[in-house]
Amino acid sequence: MKNNILLVVNPVSGDLDKSELIAAVKAFAGQHNYILTIYSTTGNADIEEIKTLYERYKPERILVAGGDGTIKMVTEAMQNDNIIIGILPAGSANGLAVDLNLPETIAENLEIAFFNDYMEIDIICINGKKSIHLSDLGVNAEMIKNYEGSAIRGKLGYALQTLYTLADLNDPFVATISGDFPTVISEARMIVIANSQKYGTGISINPNGKMDDGKFELVILKNMDLLVLGKIIAGNIPLNVNDVEIISTNKAIITTNIPVSFQIDGEYCGMETRLEVKILPKQMKVAVPESQKIII
Repeated sequence: MKNNILLVVNPVSGDLDKSELIAAVKAFAGQHNYILTIYSTTGNADIEEIKTLYERYKPERILVAGGDGTIKMVTEAMQNDNIIIGILPAGSANGLAVDLNLPETIAENLEIAFFNDYMEIDIICINGKKSIHLSDLGVNAEMIKNYEGSAIRGKLGYALQTLYTLADLNDPFVATISGDFPTVISEARMIVIANSQKYGTGISINPNGKMDDGKFELVILKNMDLLVLGKIIAGNIPLNVNDVEIISTNKAIITTNIPVSFQIDGEYCGMETRLEVKILPKQMKVAVPESQKIII
């Protein structure tokens, strides 16, 4: 229906109060004569509920107030429908919003989410699961597992768990990576499966990544001593093959000699020894700042 907007809110993402954000969306929608439907996720049959609401109201756009996991869930619900998604960053670490250069303020994001043009971005399929942003094996996934079990949320929680995880590092694992490139066998502390450039913290892990080029990057971090970590945090990822190797491809198989912690878009997925990875081009329409279609 014309002038219908569906807002999907994750009430627990980022441990943030969403009342101010919801009030701003309501006011903006009313000001521009939109009929607003609000759905709060519960963790129980959310995808089916979103599909039902979409079929009932046929909104022009779906706005998502949450983190990367919530955006991914809405994308999966809408995978067979031609719908533009507007992002209102409200997670612990809003990685996709960071990569899309979305602004800091609610007012600016509302303008973009409601009215701006969109870009079509790729999605990565990993063992049948969808990833819209960054997934990885190793240290960061272990940190996310620790974070999910911690009582301290937000960026402080991430920082503390990063320190705890690095202080308790296990031995590196050995990965074998094959695809349409020479097979790579390497020790690794972490392997990032990247559809974009930056984590939600702003740290650049894949400097040349593009979300609409039909490829993903495998960033193999072989060494994570303090010097390498310092360069990564400073936004200058080292490209010495002894420390970091980057493979750009559209499909790959990763196997490890031991089970390794694995995460997708900030959500811990358990231990894995084999990942089948492929790109799914042009799967998601997302509203972006005016300059973004040129940048990416």
